[in-house]
Amino acid sequence: MPEPPRASEPPPQYTKYRARPRLLDRGGNGLGSRRDSDGGGPGDGGRRRVRGPRGPLTPRRVLKWFVLVIVAWILLSFVLFLISAQIQRSNIPDDAKAALNRHGTPPFSATTVLVLGSDQRPKGSKEPGASTSGPSRSDSIMLMRVGGGHNARLSIPRDTLVDIPGHGRAKINAAYAFGGPALAIRTVEGYLGIKIDHLVNVSFTNFPKLIDAMGGINYTGGCVHARVDGGYKNGGVTLHLTKGTHHLDGKQALALSRVRENLCNPKENEYTRERRQQKIISAMKHRLLSVGTFLRLPWVTWNAPKALQTDMAGPSLMGLFASLATSGSPPTRVLLGTPEVVAGVGDTQVVSAATRQKAVEQFLR
Repeated sequence: MPEPPRASEPPPQYTKYRARPRLLDRGGNGLGSRRDSDGGGPGDGGRRRVRGPRGPLTPRRVLKWFVLVIVAWILLSFVLFLISAQIQRSNIPDDAKAALNRHGTPPFSATTVLVLGSDQRPKGSKEPGASTSGPSRSDSIMLMRVGGGHNARLSIPRDTLVDIPGHGRAKINAAYAFGGPALAIRTVEGYLGIKIDHLVNVSFTNFPKLIDAMGGINYTGGCVHARVDGGYKNGGVTLHLTKGTHHLDGKQALALSRVRENLCNPKENEYTRERRQQKIISAMKHRLLSVGTFLRLPWVTWNAPKALQTDMAGPSLMGLFASLATSGSPPTRVLLGTPEVVAGVGDTQVVSAATRQKAVEQFLR
């Protein structure tokens, strides 16, 4: 007996899924359409397509990524420099900022910068005569004229006899001890008749960190045998440098800049010490432009403002460094005078008005 006819069954229902296009996928409409699909397309038998290669590695693509990495590295260093400079700017006393002329923007216009280095030593130093607390004297005093096509340096020996406002005649380095950087600024301005735009106060505590961040420096000079900060046995540094070129770390470079008694040459004086400091600065400048320093650039830019406390904001300080890096290395003129023993002051050097005027004219030209 024939079976009764069955009711027609509806066809099975299927849910269709589509993958969203990826933003970075290539091909198609340029909005990230996929070059492959899970189910394939008509006529391919449902086979899964394999994603094609993204393209060959060409020299142009390699150069593009190399440039991007370099730019990112420089931008990171620049940001770190600005942050560090802003932090250190707050360490300059307000009275020192008020004493400055604060004109000139290196490297675009002529700017006079007073560079001071305190003789205050870290606590625990056993160097004879070193100050570890309280008021300290300025161990080094130098004027720099940079920007606007100018490039000059004038060093003032610490024993130069001057009139310190409110304190009478004394050695110029005592102004820092009497009234800090503000009084040092007014004393130098009154002595030379030069308006000072900006201040750079070298921190001997952080100075070695900057040189270490640069990977050290190569110093070329004569024989030096000296014990600084009491020598190695007392926690200081003992230097044994033969004539020639030596690679120095930050601690050694700082010790070398402080040497006053060199057993290799007992006849050395304050002027010899000034010239040695200038060699160290030149060695730092040469190192700053090296490939090795570029690889350490973020560490260098972070430590630089810490070693050089200044009233200048980050962009101005960057302009100062740019001026120093792109200009030559002019000889540092030292303001020379006649030795004289002054009662109540001690051994000093007296510079005539004519000598000062000539030095100022050469500095400003």
